[in-house]
Amino acid sequence: MFSERIRQLRRERKLTQAVVAAEIGLSARGYQDLELGATPRGDTLLAIAEFYGVSADWLMGRTERREVNQ
Repeated sequence: MFSERIRQLRRERKLTQAVVAAEIGLSARGYQDLELGATPRGDTLLAIAEFYGVSADWLMGRTERREVNQ
């Protein structure tokens, strides 16, 4: 679920894996691994959620609501 959702978000914004990786502080290979199914560490999950402006719960498939509760 996570890998599908981050791929979807990246494609919606027409970004490359390398661009997203640089923005969240990962190597290009590290980000590619996430899109291929690797499990993110907590700090990486939060960085991705913040970068895309979505909830970590949505990224992990725990809810269907993309929005972050403020």
